[in-house]
Parts: sequence; structure tokens; C-alpha cells
Amino acid sequence: MLFHTFIGRPDNGGRSRQSRLVQRAFTLVELLVVIAIIGTLIALLLPAVQSTREAARRLQCANNLRQLGLAMHNYHEARGCFPPSYASQVGGGDVHGSPDPITRDAGPGWAWGAILLPYLEQETLDSLFNYDLPCWHAANQAVVRTHVALFACPSAVGNETPVEVVDQGGSRVLATFARSCYAVSAGREGPWGFTLDDYAGLADGPFYRNSAVRIRDIRDGTSTTVFIGEHHPALSDKTWVGVVPGAWVHPKPDYDFSPAETAATLVNVHSGPCRVEDPPVIHPPNSPLYAVCQMFSQHPGGCNVMLGDGSTRFVSEFVHLPTWAALCSIDGGEVVEHDWYEQ
Repeated sequence: MLFHTFIGRPDNGGRSRQSRLVQRAFTLVELLVVIAIIGTLIALLLPAVQSTREAARRLQCANNLRQLGLAMHNYHEARGCFPPSYASQVGGGDVHGSPDPITRDAGPGWAWGAILLPYLEQETLDSLFNYDLPCWHAANQAVVRTHVALFACPSAVGNETPVEVVDQGGSRVLATFARSCYAVSAGREGPWGFTLDDYAGLADGPFYRNSAVRIRDIRDGTSTTVFIGEHHPALSDKTWVGVVPGAWVHPKPDYDFSPAETAATLVNVHSGPCRVEDPPVIHPPNSPLYAVCQMFSQHPGGCNVMLGDGSTRFVSEFVHLPTWAALCSIDGGEVVEHDWYEQ
């Protein structure tokens, strides 16, 4: 009797403890229901997690731009002007190489990012550059490929891949530079591919070839003038290093409906409308119409920009187009509304 009690005393109509344990186990249907509930919860939570991660990446991108803005103002404090988009001995042909037959660029080609290195706590890297030689010179090729995280948007896929600078045909590699996910604004116009005589009338933004814009030149106000914007590697290649005479920037295969542009678009973007476009149009952020020379980001809904006062804003891809054009010029005389950016 004691042995019988130990192995399973009948109770509640004769059911043993073992039978109760069997009845408490999950059935296959119940297990499938639980799995389905867990899957539904994951599906509901995953977008929120991804959204949170993207918000963090967008914030880091804006912080990169703020650091670049601080460096630009420190440069202005030291030199009395902002750096050029790139430096060129226009029409020269000595150690800087033969001039570009279209743009007359002859080097040395060093761009705004390389010029700012000492102001970005990159003195060690800066000391390795030989600025007496062109940026594409063989003596500089080992260091000009160096990835600098500050020039990389964390949302941009391929932001560490070097840029192969190519010729007009797209097949001959002229140099290999580090990539940048940021480009400086040339204004509304695209002052590239023109002779020196035409340049003055086309350069209406803060950065262009050999520019030396001062704060007092920005009569539209630094808080309403775009200095730097994003450019996604999926559209075309950008660099912070420099410009090579004779180079062209080609759209990536998914955007091959967009025209290629001359070498200045390695470092420059603009908003439009541009007089050489037919028809002249304004390019809002994230519009792929002119993939090579406009601002475009991986962030959903728009892109980050850095303004002349060093602040950053997120501009919607649905921004009022005349407002967007006005934001990119330095002396257009426009009155910009206060709600043009996302809070």
C-alpha cells in the first residue's frame, strides 16, 4: 500500500500525478499560437527598434556636420575667410599638370576637407600630406586614401569605400581618394565647366573654386545659408581630398539617367535652378533627377545640412522649392520663412 501511494496515489476521480503532468503540457496547437504571438510582437517592435537606430545615426550625422562647421569657423578666425571648395591654379601648366581643357583647372586641387584637417584634430594625418604637390601626385597617394570617420554619415552604406576618380569616359582611373558623405554648397548655380570669365556671375554660394567668402559677404544671413549638405555614395562619388583636372563624376548605374559632371562635383553640390540645365529646375533633397550634383541622404524624408552659423538642420524632401533655392545663395536678398526645417 505504501509503495502504491508513492508511485501515484489516486485522487480526484482516480487521476494520478503523472496524468496531471501530461495534461498540463502544451499541445502542438498551443505551441504554434505562442510562436505566432511572439512573431507578431517582434514584427510590431522591429520597426520601432529600427527607427530608434536610424534616429541615433541621424543624430551622429548632424554631430559630424557640427564638428565640420566648428572647424570652418576656426579656419575663418585664423585666415579671415572660409576655405574654398578646392584650390586651383587656373590655366597653369607647371608642376600642377596640364590644365583641364574645359574648366582650365590645373591643380593643386586640394579641397575643403583636406584644408580643414588641422582644425579637425587631424594634425598627424595633415602632416603626412605634401601640399607642395598636387593632391593626385604619387607622393600623396598612400595618405589621401585614409578614411576619416568625421566625413562619413553612419547611415550611408559604403561610406568607407575609397573613391576612384575617373576621366570623362569613366574607364581611366586618375587617382584614388578617401570618400566623403558631405559636400559643400556652390549655391543655386553650378559654377563648374566654365571659363574664368563666366565664373563670377555663376558663383552665388559660399564655396566654389578658389573662393574666399567672408562672414560679411553672406548678406542673406549665416543662419539661413546652407554651407554643407549630405551626398549618398549610391548616387555618385564625393571626396574631401581634392579635385583632379580632367576628371568627371559619373552617376552610379541605378541613376544613369542623370548626366555626368566635371571634376568640381567631386566636392561641390548645388540646389538649382541652374542656367545651363534645360529646363532649369530646383533640386530638393533626396530627388535623384541630377544625382551627381545635389544633396541626397540615406535618412528617410530628407537630409541634414550645416548652416553658415555652424548649426545643423534636417531639411524635408518636400521643402518649399523657392525657399530651398534661397537657402543656398549668400546674397540673393530673399526673406526665408522660419519653418523651413523639421524641428
